[in-house]
Amino acid sequence: MKNTTEAHFRQRLIEYAKKHGATEASIRYHLSRKTVHKWLKRYDGTLASLEDQSHRPHHSPKAHTEEEILAIVRRLRRHGWSDLILVYQELVEQTGYTRSYGGFKRVAEWLKKGKVEEKKRKKRKNKPYAKAEFPGQKVQIDVKYVPKECAVDGKQYYEFIAVDEYSRWTFRYMYEERSTYSARDFLIRFLKAFPYKVYRVQTDNGTEFTKQLWVTDKSDLTLFEQELQARGIVYQRIRPATPRHNGKVERQNRIDGERFYSKLRMYNLEDGRKQLAVYQRKSNTYWKHCLGMRSPNQILALYDQEHPGARIK
Repeated sequence: MKNTTEAHFRQRLIEYAKKHGATEASIRYHLSRKTVHKWLKRYDGTLASLEDQSHRPHHSPKAHTEEEILAIVRRLRRHGWSDLILVYQELVEQTGYTRSYGGFKRVAEWLKKGKVEEKKRKKRKNKPYAKAEFPGQKVQIDVKYVPKECAVDGKQYYEFIAVDEYSRWTFRYMYEERSTYSARDFLIRFLKAFPYKVYRVQTDNGTEFTKQLWVTDKSDLTLFEQELQARGIVYQRIRPATPRHNGKVERQNRIDGERFYSKLRMYNLEDGRKQLAVYQRKSNTYWKHCLGMRSPNQILALYDQEHPGARIK
């Protein structure tokens, strides 16, 4: 209806311009002479020629092909929309996909609109965070519940996890109890596995790590704190009730939940540890957007090239 009304208006404009000239028409109808001439040139005697035309290009040479769309859809069905980086990595490595991650993400979001509309959230302004400049400068450690439905024996298990802030290299180990004994054992295992010197460790205020919030004698250390002190590693605790300050390890927990625990079925602790070890080796080969579409292993390899002899093992 709107296009038809505007077409009639333009028809009157053209009739007036033909009778009195383009300049008079532009003054009467408050339009530029260029606009008047444009409609005079386009008019072929029909109202259709005076309707607004689409600005969409007739041909998009950079558009995804049907084969590329099909390959994306197949992998989205396998991994879901929550793990787009893994989908993109598979496309590049398995199909020779050459598009940028941004172009791929736009197509994935376009495909998703036909299925589920995401609720828009208000963006929170975060304070600038100092980035680590070398491996081991700061490591975030956390513990999470292993989902009970994963354990066939019905027992509750726990996973301790460490993430190097510089490379996002990750180490995990599973335990039967969430205690300071487990925390110290995990720390020892991580330091043995990580090939660089660790200078600072950051955790939340869980009692498996510290009890400084509940004791008056600050020299009363947990086994975890004693191990850090003995090794000369600086210990940093985040503010209470601010898990976002341990954001890198919290995000890795969510990723592990989607990639590993959503599919895990373990018969006992030993079986769970074996399956976690397999995932552990794979996880450090997965690309990450924050690393410029490189894996943690690739980041450490690049660091070794630039800093020969940095490794301690």
